[in-house]
Amino acid sequence: MTISSYNPADPADLVVAVEAPGAAGVAAAVARARAAQPGWLAIGAAARAAALGRAADAVEANAEELVALTVREVGKPVVEARGELARTVAIWRYYAQAAFAPSGAVHEPAAGEGLLLTRRRPYGVAGLITPWNFPLAIPTWKAAPALAVGNTVVLKPAPEATACALRLAELAGLPEGVLTVVPGGAEEGAALVAATDVVSFTGSTGVGRAVVAATAERGVPVQAEMGGLNAALVLPDADIAQAAAHLAAAIAGYAGQKCTATSRVIAVGDAYEPLAEALAKALAATPAADPALAATACGPVINEAALDRLTAAIGSATAAGATLLAGGRRTEQDGWYLEPALLENVPADHPLRTEEFFGPVAVLLHAADLDEAIALANDTRHSLSTSVHSRDLDVALAAADRLDAGMVRVNAPSSGVDFHLPFGGAKAASYGSREQGQAVLDFYTASRTVTLLPAGGAR
Repeated sequence: MTISSYNPADPADLVVAVEAPGAAGVAAAVARARAAQPGWLAIGAAARAAALGRAADAVEANAEELVALTVREVGKPVVEARGELARTVAIWRYYAQAAFAPSGAVHEPAAGEGLLLTRRRPYGVAGLITPWNFPLAIPTWKAAPALAVGNTVVLKPAPEATACALRLAELAGLPEGVLTVVPGGAEEGAALVAATDVVSFTGSTGVGRAVVAATAERGVPVQAEMGGLNAALVLPDADIAQAAAHLAAAIAGYAGQKCTATSRVIAVGDAYEPLAEALAKALAATPAADPALAATACGPVINEAALDRLTAAIGSATAAGATLLAGGRRTEQDGWYLEPALLENVPADHPLRTEEFFGPVAVLLHAADLDEAIALANDTRHSLSTSVHSRDLDVALAAADRLDAGMVRVNAPSSGVDFHLPFGGAKAASYGSREQGQAVLDFYTASRTVTLLPAGGAR
């Protein structure tokens, strides 16, 4: 099977076409990674740190090429692409130092002489399955920590991000078998899950659940990030203009194709009318446009199927009585463009209120008070990131404690992420250990308890 990746801003532009290796090819790649792993671990922390540092240098040295490739392959606006590139470099460097992180502790024995200690060791081969929306950063934030602690890596990117993944691995310049990219689709993904020693997945909820089930059957550690139906709460005392700007960025930025994007806006009390007006204006001022232009914030959605799904959902919502306050229409330019949309009066059981659509579309809801707003925000199977907008810090912090979300951001867009902190969602949004920060180092290693007694036994 041929894996083909096209430019979503110019669907006639074929970015790359490669042959998928099939299940046998994935198994062979995992075998090579397993053969390389003991040597990668044995070279020691300093050598692994240096290798990851050189990868960071190479990515940075080829920044403009990678930015242009990201814009072309996944339609990411160029300003965001530059931000992702900088973040990718920083992640490589951050985890280069993680090779030296403490990997255990020494404990006092319960009785007698001796030594008790714990030590963390790599599992072996890490199987990584990554989405297309952050084609450089997500493969890096999965691969770099796995590599730092001594695993080797086999990466299967989303087909739509094949060229970015191949070029990233090439530039990383790691030894043969240490970081391998296997292009492909469902067959290759299933083969990778079936063969590796620890699995990290980011993608859709349906596929994520299948990955979790397959790894559970094998007894293999897994983490799965499966997106979110994220809410923003705007209280009457908020700076409405600032909140509208933040929400527009979280709804329309990169055409809403972030798992941390805002898709439900909950206006509390008297905030509703001024927020509806300000947010509609802010979205109208964020048109879908060519991602190569510096002024563009909202580029195309990834493909025609995504565009069709979004427009069908908007159409069914308006047919059911919803009102479009902004956008919601395809543009006439080439490519898969949708004007950022805001709808009100969407029925409670409509999919736009219950499912993640991964596009520049949000629904506006009204809550009488903070209690009702929190209940609305929590009424979802998966919530990754929620934002709260208020001038009252006590109220915002109290809300943060009651929200079912992995990340809560106050007076900021829901779509921001700090790579040195734990990343993950609540309920069905995530499964297993957190990604990023120091937390992920434990995920990629197994703890061993070692008991040492004096020769001849305790005295």
